[in-house]
Amino acid sequence: MKNILLIALICCFLGVAIIKKAIYSPNKLETETLVVVNKGATSGMVANKLASENVIKYPTIFKLFARIRGLDKNLKAGEYLFAPNMSMAEVMEQMNKGGVFYRKITLPEGLTTTQILQLIEDNEFLSGNISLSPREGDLLPETYSFVRGDSKDSIIIQAQKAMEKELENVWKERDKTVPIKKKGDLLVLASIIEKETSVASERGLVASVFVNRLRKRMRLQTDPTVIYALTNGKNDLGRPLLRKDLNVDSPYNTYKYYGLPPKPICNPGIESLKAASNPDVSQYLYFVANGDGGHSFATSLNEHNKNVANWKKQKRVRK
Repeated sequence: MKNILLIALICCFLGVAIIKKAIYSPNKLETETLVVVNKGATSGMVANKLASENVIKYPTIFKLFARIRGLDKNLKAGEYLFAPNMSMAEVMEQMNKGGVFYRKITLPEGLTTTQILQLIEDNEFLSGNISLSPREGDLLPETYSFVRGDSKDSIIIQAQKAMEKELENVWKERDKTVPIKKKGDLLVLASIIEKETSVASERGLVASVFVNRLRKRMRLQTDPTVIYALTNGKNDLGRPLLRKDLNVDSPYNTYKYYGLPPKPICNPGIESLKAASNPDVSQYLYFVANGDGGHSFATSLNEHNKNVANWKKQKRVRK
């Protein structure tokens, strides 16, 4: 009898030691591995999937302890990123905390809403159809995080809320001498600045040109608004802007109509919003490309014409 009890006790200790080793020994992964847990998956299904990906070695032990710890009841669907040398205990802890892997989608500055919606539509890790209809300028260009399977609408909602917040912030901090009376008009001006320059250091100066023109009741005469009039923001023009294009009859044609266009022409980034709300102080009324990615600014038409001639000369030399 004593021998039987001794054997049973030894077996018990050995069993505990084996289970403990199984739980705390590192896995044999060689690289980080993503595992997708589908909605409604049971702990058994998850255990088998983890074992097939070499994240764990003993699915039966995982399933047993997952049930003891209540993981099967709190399991969050999504992707999980597991590292080499993780133990089963660490894997279980990560999943118990819902430590899913977050993917990212970047909405670049200066895209129209149509172009941004296409980016979201084309993302293979987002689900469902787009049911929302954001307006031009509604979406803040930024990098947004999401879990695999999140809806496409969820990114739009994030971007809308971010734009509302940022627009409110810059409106509160704006230079009140700038002749902009509504947040919507500030957004319009920021969208033009965004389209006119990608050089961060120039945004304030570009903003000052348009503000100076508004103060003097001059037409803004900015090409990106004409391009928007021709394309309605659906696509790129695909060719250089022609002189005849400047005659298009549209409220977005700032060569023909005074003041700001009725709506934004793209989705501006934070820096363009800040430039619109607090432009540099200058006397500039004109600017033209300088051939180095930036612009040459001028206070008079005569000076501007010289800058234009210099730019044309540079283009001929480069050809």
